[in-house]
Amino acid sequence: MKDEVPNLKDFDQRLRDEAAQEPTLEVPAEEPTKHTQIIAIYGKGGIGKSFTLANLSHMMAEQGKRVLLIGCDPKSDTTSLLFGGKACPTIIETSTKKKLAGEEVKIGDVCFKRGGVFAMELGGPEVGRGCGGRGIIHGFELLEKLGFHDWDFDYVLLDFLGDVVCGGFGLPIARDMAQKVIVVGSNDLQSLYVANNVCSAVQYFRKMGGNVGVAGMVINKDDGTGQAQAFAKSVDIPVLASIPADDDLRRKSASYEIVGTNATQWGALFAELAENVAGAPPTHPTPLSQDGLLGLFDGKDTGADFVLEPATDQDMRGKNAVVKESLEVIYDDA
Repeated sequence: MKDEVPNLKDFDQRLRDEAAQEPTLEVPAEEPTKHTQIIAIYGKGGIGKSFTLANLSHMMAEQGKRVLLIGCDPKSDTTSLLFGGKACPTIIETSTKKKLAGEEVKIGDVCFKRGGVFAMELGGPEVGRGCGGRGIIHGFELLEKLGFHDWDFDYVLLDFLGDVVCGGFGLPIARDMAQKVIVVGSNDLQSLYVANNVCSAVQYFRKMGGNVGVAGMVINKDDGTGQAQAFAKSVDIPVLASIPADDDLRRKSASYEIVGTNATQWGALFAELAENVAGAPPTHPTPLSQDGLLGLFDGKDTGADFVLEPATDQDMRGKNAVVKESLEVIYDDA
């Protein structure tokens, strides 16, 4: 009996119909359906991501949520705030030592607990001895071997350096590792420049078929001048919380004290932030141009009114400049 040859005409037509459909860039507005919300937090170095995340994760755990906090910054400062200034062994450091000893990394070697929060640091190479982005990729590869996809958490919070949104640092956006992104900024041009770059990266990867959106912005060290709020409104993302530039918060952060608990006067602020982070859907931001970003500030503070003066060849040559006679013919009597 001869084998029946399948009729591929219908299949071919289905492919053609599918190819003719225009792709959509619309972001689903409903809450994520996956049990574990993986949220990547980006911001300029020193803007307060680690402070925000350490206290946010502590408050979420206090509310009965299972939370995993992963520091993805080579500075490894996320868990230091959570653990009262104590630095925990990083995944990359531990992996190197274990490999040299012919041993395997176990979860207890790299993951530690406080106040119901599980936390670990990916770490990075020594200065000048490797690529930080590649270290992030290696760290996540090891997490997968440790069973990352089988872990049972309500929230996984990833603390990423926002100044460099490329390579390993752009991993959650480029590979759809997270459902949504949160940016941390303040009322200064540099932190908003970084936040705008993160929004641009999200927009770019959505055009490439990605699904990650921006859930909103946390304004840290808010002095009330309003530029961060104006930025959030301009790029069409919500403000999830405004943490004031308060001296009590500054002192407690410097001494590694946790304020994200109902035992402090700041408990209500972080409880509201926790609710907003949990419920905020991923949205499609509209990044600003450089001029648009500068437009959020007074021109005299940013140099926005400065007029560019082109340099000449003689300027560049300085004392070596030689005036060349023009070949232009001038008819005086014309």
